[in-house]
Amino acid sequence: MSKIVTIYGGSGFVGRQIARRMAKHGWRVRVAVRRPSEALFVRTYGAVGQVEPVPCNIRDDLSVRAAMADAEAVVNCVGIMVNEGRNRFEAVQADGAGRIARLAAETGVSRMVHVSAIGADAESDSDYASSKAGGEAQVLAHFADAVILRPSVMFGPEGGVYERFAAMAGMGPVLPITGGATRMQPVYVDDVAAAAEMAVLGQAAPGIYELGGPDVMTLREIVDQTLKASYRRRLVVNLPFWLSGIVGGIFDIGSKITGGLLTNRILTRDQVRLLRQDNVVSPQARGFAELGIEPLSPGAVIDEYLWRFRPNGQYADMTASAKNLRTR
Repeated sequence: MSKIVTIYGGSGFVGRQIARRMAKHGWRVRVAVRRPSEALFVRTYGAVGQVEPVPCNIRDDLSVRAAMADAEAVVNCVGIMVNEGRNRFEAVQADGAGRIARLAAETGVSRMVHVSAIGADAESDSDYASSKAGGEAQVLAHFADAVILRPSVMFGPEGGVYERFAAMAGMGPVLPITGGATRMQPVYVDDVAAAAEMAVLGQAAPGIYELGGPDVMTLREIVDQTLKASYRRRLVVNLPFWLSGIVGGIFDIGSKITGGLLTNRILTRDQVRLLRQDNVVSPQARGFAELGIEPLSPGAVIDEYLWRFRPNGQYADMTASAKNLRTR
């Protein structure tokens, strides 16, 4: 009988890549999500019945336990960028991660992989970063042999940092950013999935791994690279942190006034705090080298999927070449 892996948040940006990889290994994959009806696309990753979305609320013991029944391994990919309703940073990224680890230990799951983030810090003034650290602490308290992956900002064809800025660039002639000098180490989402795959298969030693791509770049350099790949010219304005904090505060207040009806997905004060810190691999941290994975650089990948943000889409290069044709 095929082994079972339960991937919490398995329909998300990194979770779906892990699901694909585990299906190729012949594992049965349970994709535990809040709305299974919106994750039906994961069924195409394997044979009929091999990959199935199942309902799960990470804040509820019963549904978390049910989703991991008879599983050999569990992977937690659940994360949020903003507070929304009952899904708060502490409840999801700290207590939710701890709940999965506790129940995995109680039910005899053999391996656990937890996807955290570079910058996880219990002392951080960012709720996102401190809750990520809280999640790591709870995971290790219940499941000491867990593998914890801390990726830098991720990119890939179904989301990530480059797609976000490419979409923003299509909205107007001015592109405002915050933290233009902040350093990051963009990592390809499938490289992170490959690390998780190794951990599920027992090919990675327990502990924490920080995952960054081969290029350390400033946020402004990432934006410039995005504009070049999407054939856009925009005036990039780097807002000072104090002004970004005010803007984020206004959006936060707007969200509170509406009772959360309008969630602030533009810029929050917490994101401004997070952008004050570099997001790169620590010098002494274990990472891709210890896993034997050679990560891809953004330049090798982004042209393959950012074409849809170009003014003429997939015909952009053809249109440009046509201008060079001689007419008689």
